[in-house]
Amino acid sequence: MTVEPSDIEDTSGWLGCPTELETITHYKLMLENEVQELTLQLRKAREDVFGLVQMHADVARERDQLRADLRRLNSEYAELSSKAYSLQRIADQRDHMLRENQRLLKELRERK
Repeated sequence: MTVEPSDIEDTSGWLGCPTELETITHYKLMLENEVQELTLQLRKAREDVFGLVQMHADVARERDQLRADLRRLNSEYAELSSKAYSLQRIADQRDHMLRENQRLLKELRERK
């Protein structure tokens, strides 16, 4: 339902009641204030979005750096694990040789 200007009651003669022009002017000022408020809110929202985008970019850079560090550490771990395995095999061989030498020394003493 639309309201036609002829449907609006003329209150210009009423004491203390605003005229149609005053009512429209007041409504216009309210709309202007609302537009200003919404403009401020929009500006703040854009700043917030920009801040979030910047934070995301910073975190993405940090994530990429941490991934590179993790790959490097995994590589170092694999190399150290390989060295540790080799050293363990050498230690096992040494222990075997010591036991064999002790067995042979004991056998040699028993023959004398």
